[in-house]
Amino acid sequence: MLFLRTRGAEDRTGCLWLLDVSDGQEILLVAPENLGDDGPVPEAELVRRERSRERTAGVVAYSTDRAVRHVVFAVKGDLYQLDLDSPDRRPELVPTAGPVVDPRIDPSGRRVAYVTGRALHVVELADGNDRRLAADPDPEVAWGLPEHVAAESMQRNRGHWWSPDGTRLLAARVDQTPVQRWWIADPANPGRKPREIAYPAAGTPNAIVTLHAFDLSGGSVEVRWDRVGYEYLTSVGWDSRGPLIGVQARDQRTLQVLAADPESGETRLVHEQSDPAWVELIAGTPARTESGRLVHTEDAGETRRLTVGGEAVTPDGLQVRAVLDVSGEAVLFEANDEPTERHLWLYDETGLRKLSEGAGIHTRSRVPGALLMVSNTESGRWFVVQRDGRPDQTITALNAKPGLTPRITWLRAGELQMRTALLLPSWYQPGDAPLPVLMSPYGGSASQLAVRVTGAWFATAQWYAEAGFAVIIADGRGTPGRGPVWEKAVHLDTMTAPLEDQVTALHSVAEQTGALDLTKVAMRGWSYGGLLSAAAVLRRPDVFHAAIAGAAPSDSRMYDTHWRERFLGHPGENPEVYDRSSLLTYAAGLDRPLLLVHGLADDNVVAAHTLRLSAALLAAGRQHQVLPLSGATHMPTDAATVEGLMLHELRFLNEALGL
Repeated sequence: MLFLRTRGAEDRTGCLWLLDVSDGQEILLVAPENLGDDGPVPEAELVRRERSRERTAGVVAYSTDRAVRHVVFAVKGDLYQLDLDSPDRRPELVPTAGPVVDPRIDPSGRRVAYVTGRALHVVELADGNDRRLAADPDPEVAWGLPEHVAAESMQRNRGHWWSPDGTRLLAARVDQTPVQRWWIADPANPGRKPREIAYPAAGTPNAIVTLHAFDLSGGSVEVRWDRVGYEYLTSVGWDSRGPLIGVQARDQRTLQVLAADPESGETRLVHEQSDPAWVELIAGTPARTESGRLVHTEDAGETRRLTVGGEAVTPDGLQVRAVLDVSGEAVLFEANDEPTERHLWLYDETGLRKLSEGAGIHTRSRVPGALLMVSNTESGRWFVVQRDGRPDQTITALNAKPGLTPRITWLRAGELQMRTALLLPSWYQPGDAPLPVLMSPYGGSASQLAVRVTGAWFATAQWYAEAGFAVIIADGRGTPGRGPVWEKAVHLDTMTAPLEDQVTALHSVAEQTGALDLTKVAMRGWSYGGLLSAAAVLRRPDVFHAAIAGAAPSDSRMYDTHWRERFLGHPGENPEVYDRSSLLTYAAGLDRPLLLVHGLADDNVVAAHTLRLSAALLAAGRQHQVLPLSGATHMPTDAATVEGLMLHELRFLNEALGL
């Protein structure tokens, strides 16, 4: 079994390891410093890592053949192969046409597809023969990598896919010509040129994305569908029956599943799904069983159910989160009936059964006869190899142990029974004086925080608690895990319901515990959580007395097409909806302390969001603070920056609340 791991708790350099399941020995296969390269990471690879929130260096990804005997990976643009059957298992440099991005070995283990300089190449591992499979002289066109909205908002982080026999390749062609250009400058280093990015903000043109099937002799054909009606390519797969793709309308209310012929490029409709709000994209779907039955999901009332061959196979109340593996007629998937947990389920010819137990989030990797169970619980993270008739084997986790142990009290708030985590100081005793409150939500559609896991956000929350706060983390309407009705309550208004739910959680926790001082309430958050925090003091100053908003998408018109239009529609058709969900609309009403924080290198929520909000506040004569983070992207990770930011936030909260 192969895995990536750093060599210690404070190490950020990824290494490739092997677990020998015959004796349980862990073997270090690749240490990047032994590869002898000290070149720069290619720009396209840096972009890929930012979209996937990859924070390590060294070996950050790898690809194997079907038999897991041949491994390929890239380090700083160099391509390496590793033969696990060789006696020394030494990585070998593979000559390539240029710096390598996203190398993928074919299932047979004979050749590798990779991207360099906007072109798609294939190199033969046996003789080093390198062919440029697809390229375009137009500098606006790139092959084999996803466009911004695919990687950031669709969960499609790839741009090329092998056929099961390794003789053909599907590749996306991305033409950025129609997309508007933004420039990300580095004000701390005025001698550097600004970085140009193609950013399709809501209401503006998207990249032109087409899909092409290649054979390895140079022949190709475009896979054709109604691109006018369905401009988003949301998913691509290739099984024994051929390519299977998902395409979505610009308004995201209709999703089509198409089977493609790689010889002719013709497609046929397999399935169509529609929704008056939007069709949610579920990881791992669409897929097919060996017999050809379509594996997908359907939203039925308050439940997102798994369907196989058009038949719903999961019960009401069990929310399908992702399809992990389809082998033969068996479907392995993640689902939950309790929002604070996520479990592993299997559907096959014997029916439906649950494979994991205990509160937490459980996922897997699976091959015939063996399963890697990955569990994140409140007591830690676990990586266990399970094999038929063999004892379990554990892969050692080397993650750091927080200096503070989160002390979480789990509650349910209000009539909606919002899952809520309350963290109090370790020194607080029942009956002590009520504590000032710090709400610390995300609260939006991308993720949950109120889950029973070991999470960095809980350790951070406990740090603020030790400084004298009662910290509340609540997942309100719009967050995942409670079904389509709950998720789509934010349709056409992404601010009102989530903010109401934070107020409800605050008052419910106060009533249940008696530990909260409701005259001193602040909120802090990042990204959508930052927007929610600023909205708290702009729209509900009667409840919230101070806020810290990090990387907040303040102007809804400036976020990307696929994400923003999913919830708010097209700004040309719904201008009032965009106004209602933008912080700029409420700027003149600020009369509470507000700290705005933003990374100046952020190319997801660009710093202009915060600068425009600050300008609107200044124009209205409203006092506030702005803290720019030089060189930081959407999630700052530099240790000194993060430490300094936390200390600055604490001083701000103490002063703002009069503590």
